[in-house]
Amino acid sequence: MQLGIVGKPNVGKSTFFNAATKAHAEIANYPFTTIEANRGVMYIRKPCPCRDMHVTCTPHNSRCIDGTRFVPIEAIDVAGLVPDAHKGKGLGNKFLDDLRQAHALIHIVDASGSTDSEGNPCNIGTHDPILDVIFLEKEINFWLLGIIKKSWEIIARKCELEGKKIEKMLAEQLTGLGIKEEHITGAIRKINLDTSKPSQWKDEQVFQLTDYVRTISKPIIIAFNKCDKAPDTLMKKRNELTNCIIIPCSAESELALNNAAEKGIVTYTPGANEFTIINKEEITKKQLNALEYIRTHVLTKYGSTGVQRCIDEAVRMLDLIVVYPVEDEHHLTDKEGRVLPDAHLVPRGSTAKDLAYKVHTELGDHFIRAIDAHTHRIIGADHPLKDGDIISIIADV
Repeated sequence: MQLGIVGKPNVGKSTFFNAATKAHAEIANYPFTTIEANRGVMYIRKPCPCRDMHVTCTPHNSRCIDGTRFVPIEAIDVAGLVPDAHKGKGLGNKFLDDLRQAHALIHIVDASGSTDSEGNPCNIGTHDPILDVIFLEKEINFWLLGIIKKSWEIIARKCELEGKKIEKMLAEQLTGLGIKEEHITGAIRKINLDTSKPSQWKDEQVFQLTDYVRTISKPIIIAFNKCDKAPDTLMKKRNELTNCIIIPCSAESELALNNAAEKGIVTYTPGANEFTIINKEEITKKQLNALEYIRTHVLTKYGSTGVQRCIDEAVRMLDLIVVYPVEDEHHLTDKEGRVLPDAHLVPRGSTAKDLAYKVHTELGDHFIRAIDAHTHRIIGADHPLKDGDIISIIADV
């Protein structure tokens, strides 16, 4: 699974990426700072089973902070998108190609209205952030439409003359984008299209199909970034987007708090609504003022910096659950004695055997049975997993 960080240039995408991954992508106040896509690992929050199971965990592929498990998910920060990117303007072709494998998108929008449609700096409040939301969806739609229309006549003809399924053929054409046959099927049913005569579909119906496929195959969270600098009139604009999930966000504040925590200036957990200054006497007045600004203008006003909320919400939209594979279901350890070492994100509905394959191909190939560590009951290969399950896999290896 992969999350894509998207948006026009100069809105804080790389700052968001750095804050969420603790990476060090280049950050500057001019368009197209990011040319090559930055890749990293973000973390979602889930309650760690260590508290309910009364153990002290020793995470390996994740982190546990005060009973909250931070579970990894891949992320990509791509080049900024500008109007007419689907025609190749700016770095449009590269941007869209980099997004092929993203399962969900976090759209970073400059809520302060201080970057124009091309990503150039302008006066605060002079650009409408709603226009950016509309244009990004439009660009992705036209990109998908271009791919579909490229071979449309051939596909339509094969469906009508050879009895091929339009859903299957479109899915095959779009498979490299992470779009599945069920996405196409759902869109066709929603729009009520006649699958026996696709050649008679009107252009607006094909575009409607494209829009619906984009909506269900690449769901979007909107991060209203720079919320601390945004005029109230622009922050209220988010109420106009009734069909979108919009989260006030200050990526700059999250990055600052993470850096302060690493330097031992504050104690802070990503996603928290507060932080604690460790020793006021050892920090400068400038640092203290900056921290108090974040407390007043971001955490108190919006409840968090919004960065972690965006990640958590994106994973919720993808309907992913977290499961914990262990070797010893009694002590909840792996073969090295680590307690609850690994946490894996899997789609809801995944089975015990699916988990076995995720851990190691040989475990899946030689799967015998699994044991639910909560109930100590034996479960079969097709047993659907639940969020927070701790599973021991028995295999003939």
